[in-house]
Amino acid sequence: MKGCLRVREKPSVYEVARLAGVSTATVSRVLAGYERVLPRTRDKVLTAVTELGYVPNGAARDLAARRTGVLGLCFPDLGFPDPGIPDPGIPDLDNEDGDAAYWYDEVIRGMERAARRSGYAVLIAASHHRDDSGLVLSIAGRCDGLVVLARTAPLAMIEHVATRIPVVLLATGEGGDRPDGAIDYLAVANETGAYQVTAHLAGVHGYTGISFIAGPPDSPDSARRLDGFRRATAGLASQGPSEGPSEGPSEGRSMPVYHGDFTTAGGRRVAERIIAAGQVPRALVCANDQTAIGVMAALQQAGLNVPGDVAVTGFDGIRLGRHLHPSLTTVVQPMAALGDTAVTMLKDRISGAPLPRRTVELPVRLELRGSCGCAP
Repeated sequence: MKGCLRVREKPSVYEVARLAGVSTATVSRVLAGYERVLPRTRDKVLTAVTELGYVPNGAARDLAARRTGVLGLCFPDLGFPDPGIPDPGIPDLDNEDGDAAYWYDEVIRGMERAARRSGYAVLIAASHHRDDSGLVLSIAGRCDGLVVLARTAPLAMIEHVATRIPVVLLATGEGGDRPDGAIDYLAVANETGAYQVTAHLAGVHGYTGISFIAGPPDSPDSARRLDGFRRATAGLASQGPSEGPSEGPSEGRSMPVYHGDFTTAGGRRVAERIIAAGQVPRALVCANDQTAIGVMAALQQAGLNVPGDVAVTGFDGIRLGRHLHPSLTTVVQPMAALGDTAVTMLKDRISGAPLPRRTVELPVRLELRGSCGCAP
């Protein structure tokens, strides 16, 4: 008929199954995140999903022609063990105390409040393993827009989802020169904050032997904080120990760097290795507050005084830090504002406004307390 356009139907689960050479039931299991799927089969299904541009839709309606009134949030569950980190043979303190949720709780609270003001509900999902593409696809099919935290799913899968709905990548690196029109990037001033707290330790307190306990090697937030630490300690390497302890630190001309996993239990384990090596630094800059809490516990258990023997700092500004003894010096990031800003960025795109890719960085502030040597 003249004047009519033929609209390509969106791919179905049957097409995905046919291309991957598996059953539709297997496709469903992969997208639902079931663990009992062979890695090779899982990869074939996700490759087919990406090639076809398939997004599961619980309402069975075209994403481009509907509004669900829901915004999604996907993040990795830090309580689950990291397969890249050896099992220490001790209970995971985070599973017992739930402290890994402090940062997420504040972000979720900010997102929920902003969404409610705009008439949206929030659908929240935590991934139980690395690169949970199935989870992201499942949530995307139920939402008008999606917020995804770093290390939740591969970037290629997130780019695929962004062809259907707007996506905000939270606490992750920029996409370089890729024209990801529907993907925006949101983070805090990680490098600036780490530089400020490290410069305070060196400039105000005069500490020279300063080490850094980073998060997971693939964490963009941790990488930026490490950059700030290295910038602040660039002139200190010749004044302090030239080499770090024999177990754990990264090699290089800068101050020793260790890698934890952003959890209290991980911070405790790293501190115990440092103590066992017999080369305890004068100050430890930790990539987040949970790590610092575990470090302080290990130091105090070993009979070392904080800050008398070792100064300790964190990053994030979770509420628990102010109630420690001594209270934790930290870099406070606007966690609730991250959630609020993410909602605003999604709404801008949902409205249909033609926008270029955006990168937003929120400011941080230094909170001086007792653990660095300042008066509590």
